[in-house]
This record gives sequence, structure tokens and C-alpha cells, in this order.
Amino acid sequence: MPQFFAHANYKFVQHRWRTLAFSAIIILAGLIVMVVRGPNWSVDFRGGMDLTVRFAQSVTDGQVRTALSDLEVGEVKTIGGIGSQSDILIRMKVTDTMTEPQQLVEQKLASAFPGNQIDIRNIALVGPRVGRELRQSALISAVVAIVLLLIYITWRFRFEFAIGGIIALVHNVGVTLAFVVFMDYELSLSVLAAFLTLIGYSINDTIVVFDRIRENMKKLRETNLANIMDISINETLSRSVITSVTVFLTTLVLYILAGKSCADSVS
Repeated sequence: MPQFFAHANYKFVQHRWRTLAFSAIIILAGLIVMVVRGPNWSVDFRGGMDLTVRFAQSVTDGQVRTALSDLEVGEVKTIGGIGSQSDILIRMKVTDTMTEPQQLVEQKLASAFPGNQIDIRNIALVGPRVGRELRQSALISAVVAIVLLLIYITWRFRFEFAIGGIIALVHNVGVTLAFVVFMDYELSLSVLAAFLTLIGYSINDTIVVFDRIRENMKKLRETNLANIMDISINETLSRSVITSVTVFLTTLVLYILAGKSCADSVS
């Protein structure tokens, strides 16, 4: 059975400043875009109602916005439907005193477009308090995960290894978050689950590399740390690449073949 990267001898450490600068530019650009444009929170975190409707006869999102002008509508936009039909996504704020917001929207649309049948395709309703609590819980879970990983790596290896692992972890999440912001993708519970999965995979591979570095530090006492790190990464490169490609191919198959709802979750 052939082994990939069997004789790999790449000099990873000597290029560290270039790659760190490149990653820093991406992360900084993502932060700037997030500050300027604001995070695209989904209804899970911002609270409110996301209502997707389809009309029997085509209407524009401008007409829908006009029909709902007296409500606190945040966004109305046309999204892809099935075939030639399009759905309209309505996002609006929901206060604690508002009762039955879905029925209120339906009544106003029915009054504005008489004889045009309305089909509710999807609805997500989260109260403002719940949205704030979910944001707080997401932040707390991320901090707790990082602290526990810091403790575990320190116990398993050394404190210096733990700091390096956490910095690498923050880098991976930061770069991924930057691209999510660039694409203006919603920050939802599904995205949070994806980030937690990313943290798990990243730290798992980091632990494998750390373990090989520790072994080589005992065997190659005359070699400097930079060379030991290069040797260790090259020795585990085959495993890292094969694992990553396997996960990517599995996710790609789900994205392409498993249907729209599963594809949205995978995304």
C-alpha cells in the first residue's frame, strides 16, 4: 500500500513569519468587515422571526416591504425556490409584548394581496431574551472549551505546548470566521456547531504532532527545536492530509447529494 509523503522534508518553520503575516491579514480584514458591516446574526442569536413565504402570483420584495411598513421589519429579500418559483424571506423584530407575530404578518399580506394565495414555507421564531442568552451561552462555551484544552495540553505535555496549541486553534477559527464574514453567511447555531467541530479536529491533529515532537525531543537531543518540529510535522504529514481529505470528501458528498436542508447544515 503506497504511503503519501513517505520521504517528505518540507521546511515549515522557516516560512512561519510569511504564513503568519498572511493569516494575520485575512483575520484583520475579517474583523474590519465585521465591525463595518456588523455581524450577520441569524434569528437564533439576534431574536425575532424569520418567515419564508411563497405567493401563487409573483410579487416583489419591495411590495412586501410596503405591505408590512408598519411593522418592525428588518429585511425582505427574494431567495431561491424550486424551479421558476421564488420565496421571499421576511425578517422582523419581535417584542415580548407581541402576540402571534406570524398571524399578524399573514393578515397584512392577505390584506395587501387579495386573491394571491400565500404559502408559508418556513418559520423560525426566537424571543429577544432567548437570542441574548444564546449569544452569551455560545461565548461561555467557547471560553470554557479553550480553558479546558489549555489545562489538558499542559497536563499531557507542557505549558508551552498548550499556549502554542491554543494560538493555533484561535488562528484556525479566526481564518474560518473571516471567510464566513466575507461571504456574509449567517452566524447561526449550525455555524457554531461547525466551529466547535473545527476546534475538535484542529486540536486532535495538533495533539498528534505534539506527541511526535515530544518523542523526537528525546531521540534527537543534539538537534535544535526548529528542526525537530520540521521532522515531526513531516512524519505526521501523511496522516494529517489523509484525515483532512477524507473528512472533506465525506462533507462534499453530503453537500451535493443529501438535499437542500442537509446542505445548509453542512455549509
